[in-house]
Amino acid sequence: MAEIVQQRIEERIPELEQLERVGLFTKKEVKSIIKRATALEYKLHRLIVNKEDFIAYIQYEINVLELVKKRRVHIHYQFKKEEIEFPIIHRINSVFKRATNKWKGDVQLWLSHAAFCKKWATKGQISKVFSAMLAIHPDKPALWIMAAKSELEDRSSSESARHLFLRALRFHPNNKKVYQEYFRMELLHCEKLRKQKNDLETAKMDLGEYEFSPEILSGKLAEVVYRDATGKIKEAEFVISLLNIAAIFDFTKELQDFILQDLQDNYTEDSLTWDFMAKRELEAPGAGEELHTAKGRASDINRREERCCQVYEEGVKSLNTEPMWTCYVAFCWERLKRKTNVQELKEKRNERQLGVLQRAHDSSLLKEEFYTTWLKILLSSGDDEGAASIAMAATQRYSKSVSVWSLSLRTLMQLGSGDVGRLFQEALTHINPKESLPLWQLQVQWSVANQSPEETEAVFKRGQLSAVPAVSMEMKESYLDWSFSTGGYKKARKAFTSLQENRPLSKAFFTTMINIEKEQETPKMNFLRDYFERALQEFGTSDDDLWLQYIQEEMGTFGQPENSGKIHWRAMKFLEGESVERFTCRFTLMQTGHL
Repeated sequence: MAEIVQQRIEERIPELEQLERVGLFTKKEVKSIIKRATALEYKLHRLIVNKEDFIAYIQYEINVLELVKKRRVHIHYQFKKEEIEFPIIHRINSVFKRATNKWKGDVQLWLSHAAFCKKWATKGQISKVFSAMLAIHPDKPALWIMAAKSELEDRSSSESARHLFLRALRFHPNNKKVYQEYFRMELLHCEKLRKQKNDLETAKMDLGEYEFSPEILSGKLAEVVYRDATGKIKEAEFVISLLNIAAIFDFTKELQDFILQDLQDNYTEDSLTWDFMAKRELEAPGAGEELHTAKGRASDINRREERCCQVYEEGVKSLNTEPMWTCYVAFCWERLKRKTNVQELKEKRNERQLGVLQRAHDSSLLKEEFYTTWLKILLSSGDDEGAASIAMAATQRYSKSVSVWSLSLRTLMQLGSGDVGRLFQEALTHINPKESLPLWQLQVQWSVANQSPEETEAVFKRGQLSAVPAVSMEMKESYLDWSFSTGGYKKARKAFTSLQENRPLSKAFFTTMINIEKEQETPKMNFLRDYFERALQEFGTSDDDLWLQYIQEEMGTFGQPENSGKIHWRAMKFLEGESVERFTCRFTLMQTGHL
């Protein structure tokens, strides 16, 4: 091993001598490089090598390259690159190759090699790197796309890029992203040829026998890709994505018209087609003379929106489905949210939105989230009766949805409806009990504000009897809080005593009672000990924080510090797993005054 390392170091001598001779590095720095390189070389030639050693070696060599580049700029010396940089770059490429041969599955390592080749102008090498990587990772479409882009952008070889895309499609014949990037590549190639032709014509150069094919210049190759792609992937969303790519280029009007016609002929069963066609009406040119005033511009926008709605109307007649109505409602809502100072346009948008929402609801095809939108509009316009009616209708349409019931009940609470109490009971019979906690919390909130203490207590009692632990624990904790706020310390203690054996219990139930006791003018330590002991029966094996709080109370004004040692011993005995280590660390910090 020593002979190989020595040979590698001797191979560096010519470049190091040049670095010192031309003044880029000092003699001391060259010695430092030799010392560091020797250490790194030994690591690479051990019997068992680590990937980190290869990465460290490569990073060190790249750092040297970067330093050489900066020193060249500093002393204005740009010669002898073949004798200085080239050997370093060659060495880095060799180490990368050894690393990728050993850890073939590490994609990031391959990509790092490709990035290095791109940065340090070894573009001939980058193709070899991608080729070797794709031989091992042909199952990753993103790598094929990166390789093709590299051929097109770094080496200006559209032929190689096309070849790579075609190979990628053999492995991934139905991959949308590969087709999209292949389509884009053909259009970029076409744009490049058109620019070359234009430059040559501007310079009035004789092209001789060379001719630019009119078919290629008009984007026929991209059309071939489109036909192949849509023959395999028959989705409106995919066709629209290709149309959007074509729209980026200014020479693709014929191609766009062809795709648009295909979309209208073959994809009218998809709501996205109608949505796309409708929104195109917004981009239609307007009357120029009207655009000079705010009212004129608003009138022009309104006409465009009306044309969009006409397309949507055709869509819902042809395709009366929830996704189609969703597109229509979403469009109207997006336009309504846009700010305008013209009152007529605001009113028109509001009227249009309400009409579409009502029709979608009547067809039982309005999505759950749009009822929120509907209620917002009605409440903001002061239509309380309409809001109440829609709130009730939403619960009938989505009777098992917690969010719909919550929204509707909040709306009715806001409007002061007298049916809220009955509706809470109805809601709890429809929804999954495991998801009912938000409704219980809302019912308590409403009951506290609107009902007598006896009725509120009855709500709490029903919640505490729930078979769902989360609901039962939350209701007990809330009941304790409510008892203290309405009846003071005695009522809170009575509530705690009545529930302390009624499992399941949350940690917050105990800590709430502990805090209530501590807020009294003279806290009773016996009661505090009882609360802590009961809490530790439930959570003592895992909650180190409770033990620490207990110790702190005993060491406080009303406690007995001699008890803290016993509590510490019990904590070490009862706590399990990581809690023991955490408790030990925090107890030490507490003793030293750092907690």
